[in-house]
Amino acid sequence: MKTFVALSAFVGRRPVIRADGGIAVRQTGPNTVHLVSAAATPLGGDVIEIGIDVADGAELAVHSVAAMLALPGRDEPRSSSTWNIRLGEGSRLLLDPLPTVIADGAEHNSTVNAELAATASLRITERIQVGRSGEAGGSWSGRMTVDVAGEPLLRHQVCLGGAGDRLSDARALTSELCFPDERPVEVAGDFVRMALAGGGTLSCSLAKTLKPENLKP
Repeated sequence: MKTFVALSAFVGRRPVIRADGGIAVRQTGPNTVHLVSAAATPLGGDVIEIGIDVADGAELAVHSVAAMLALPGRDEPRSSSTWNIRLGEGSRLLLDPLPTVIADGAEHNSTVNAELAATASLRITERIQVGRSGEAGGSWSGRMTVDVAGEPLLRHQVCLGGAGDRLSDARALTSELCFPDERPVEVAGDFVRMALAGGGTLSCSLAKTLKPENLKP
């Protein structure tokens, strides 16, 4: 199944929403929307594409009402989701969905591409759990590409489970990109916050399972 979502935010107007396929969108506040599963997705073979465009000076917060469960298809284990984000001058975006859970036998690839104006503000939180309770789980790979004013800010990729896994027995990941952000570097156990050369921070926390405090936006 192919799922397509387009969200556009403007100053002084309701967000413009278009959605087709396995995800519906509901406006839940003046500048807030929630993604709602309208069908079982992603299954193996499913492709999800979500575009977010926040105009100059506008604000948007994007959440979800439930975790997303990636399941293998009958003949195809792989599914994918792609987020294409554009932020104008002085705009603000909070992208904070509930976790993605990768079931046994599933392979899910996630891609985030973001283009920001120099004065834009962005916070993206990802929560990934490989395997439900009692499962070894499948595999997840995530790639994030972020440019600010046409210059590279971040090129980041993580793999959990499967042949590409290089993170020991970690099966849960919480990561957060914040721009701008002047907090210093911090390392504590399985948590690290890195300062990016172009401004902002990238924080990552690895564990066997998501912690209770990571299960809510």
